[in-house]
Amino acid sequence: MVATLRGEVSHRMLQRALAWLAVGCVFAPLLPGVVMMAKPVLMPDIWQALWADNQWPGALQATLNSTVISVAGSLTLCLIVLCGLWPGARWQRYAAQLPLLLALPHVAFASGFLLLFAKNGWLARLCGVSFHLDESGVGLGILLALKESWFLLWIASTQLDYQTLSRQLTVAKSLGYGPLQSRIRVLVPQLLPRMKWALLAVVAYSLSVVDVAIILGPANPPTLAVLAWQWLNDADPQRMAMGMLTSLLLVVMLGVFIMSGWGIWSLLRRDLSHFSGKRHQLSIQPLASGFGFIMAMTGVAAVLMLVLWSFADGWFYPALLPDAFTFSGWQTAELSPLITTLALALASSLVGLLVVVLWLEGGNSRFDLWLALPLFLPALPLVAGQYRILLTLEQDGRWPGVIWSHLLWVVPYMLLVARPAWQQFDPRLTLSARTLGWSSWKILCQVKLPLLMRPLLAALAVGFSVSVAQYLSTLYAGAGRFSTVTTQTVALSSGGDPQQQAIQALLQMLLPAIMFIATLQIFRLISHYRQGLR
Repeated sequence: MVATLRGEVSHRMLQRALAWLAVGCVFAPLLPGVVMMAKPVLMPDIWQALWADNQWPGALQATLNSTVISVAGSLTLCLIVLCGLWPGARWQRYAAQLPLLLALPHVAFASGFLLLFAKNGWLARLCGVSFHLDESGVGLGILLALKESWFLLWIASTQLDYQTLSRQLTVAKSLGYGPLQSRIRVLVPQLLPRMKWALLAVVAYSLSVVDVAIILGPANPPTLAVLAWQWLNDADPQRMAMGMLTSLLLVVMLGVFIMSGWGIWSLLRRDLSHFSGKRHQLSIQPLASGFGFIMAMTGVAAVLMLVLWSFADGWFYPALLPDAFTFSGWQTAELSPLITTLALALASSLVGLLVVVLWLEGGNSRFDLWLALPLFLPALPLVAGQYRILLTLEQDGRWPGVIWSHLLWVVPYMLLVARPAWQQFDPRLTLSARTLGWSSWKILCQVKLPLLMRPLLAALAVGFSVSVAQYLSTLYAGAGRFSTVTTQTVALSSGGDPQQQAIQALLQMLLPAIMFIATLQIFRLISHYRQGLR
C-alpha cells in the first residue's frame, strides 16, 4: 500500500513537472518581449524621434478610428442580432451558420472584402460608386467589426443560460414589457459581464493587427501596428527602438480602452437592469434579421469574389463578370506555400495538443488566464522576443523554430476549447479506476483521453486553424525563408496579381475547413468502433 502511494505521488510530481516544463518552453518569449518593450522607455532621444516622426499623428488617428469602429461596431451588431432574434428559431438557424463564418480566416476575408469594395471592385462596377476603404482606417474598422461580430455572437451563444433567461423574459413579457425592452433589461446586463474577456481580445486584436491592416488599412501613414512592424524590420537601431516603444504604447492604449470600457459599463449597468415602469412593444426582429442577413451575405460575397477571381481570364473595369473562365491560374499557382503551411500547422497543432493535455492533467487552472496573455497583448513584441531567443539558440529560419513560434498562439486557443470539457469530466470514473490500482498515466491514456476525444479533436482543429493564420511569427521566426499561404496572400495584396492573391486566400480558407471535416470524420470512425463514446 505504501509503495502504491509513493508511486502515485511520484507520478503526480512528474505530471506537474512536465506540465510546467512544456508551458515554460512555449511561453518563454513573454518575459523578453516585455523587457524589450520597456527598454526604450528610459531613452529620451527615442521619445523625441518618435514624436518628431511625421507619420505618428496619422498612424495614431487611423489606429483609434479602426479600433473604435471595430469594437463598437462588432458589439452593436452582436447586440442587435441577439435582442432581435434570441431565443427563437431564427436565432437557432443563424447560430448554426456561425462556425462556417468563423472558419473564414481574417486574411482571406480581407482579400475578398477588398475585391468587393475597392475603388475598382465589384460593387463599384455594379453601382458606379467608388469606395475609399483605406482612408483613416475606416475600411479596416468596418471589416474587423463584421468579422469580430461573428466571434462575439459565437461567444454569446455559449454564455447564454437558455432556461434561466427564458423564464426571466417570460416574466417580463407577462408584466407588459415588449420584446426589445425585455431583452435590454434582462439579457444585456447579464451577458456583457460574461463577455469581458472576448471583448478584451477584440480590442487587443484590433489595436495590434498587422496582416489585415496591410491588405485593407491605410498605407501612408499606416496604422501604429504596421508602423511599428516597419520600424522593427529596419536595420537602424534607433528605428528598431522606436518600433518597440510604439509596441509599448499599443499596450498602454489597450489599458486606456479597458479603463474606458469599465467606466462606461459602470455608468450604464444600473440603468440597463432597471425597469422604469414605462412599457412599449417595440420589436427589432425585422432589423436584426436584415443585419444578420447582410453580415452573412458579406462573408459569402467575399468568398464568391475570391472564387471568381481565381478562375478569371481577364476581368477589366467596368465589366461585372470576367471575360472568360480558365483553370490556368490554378495550374500555374505556386503550391509550395500550401505544403509548407500544411506541415507547419500539423506539427504545431499536434505539439500544441500534447502541451495542452500535459497542462490540463498536471497544471493549475488558476494560471489559465496568464496562459491566455498572448491573446490580449500586441503580437509584435512577443514575436520580437521569440526572434531574440531563436537567434541565441541559432534556430531562426529553421523548422523547429517556426513551429515553436506558432505555439505561443496555438496553445492558448486550444486550451480555451479543451478546458471546459476537461473540467466537466466525471471524477467518479477516475476514482473507480484508482480502486483498480491504475496509475495516473494509465487513467489518462485509457479513460480520460478516449472519453474526451471529441473536444480534443476540436481543439486540434482550432490549433491547426490558428497556425495557418500566423503571419508575424512566420516572418520573424522563419527569417523570411518560409513562404505560407498567409504570407503569400499578404505579399500579393500590395500590387500583385489579384488572381494569384485570390487563389492563395482560397487555399488559406480551405485548409482549416478540410481539417475540421477530417477531425469530425476521425471522431465518427473512432465512435463506430467504440460505441460508448457517442
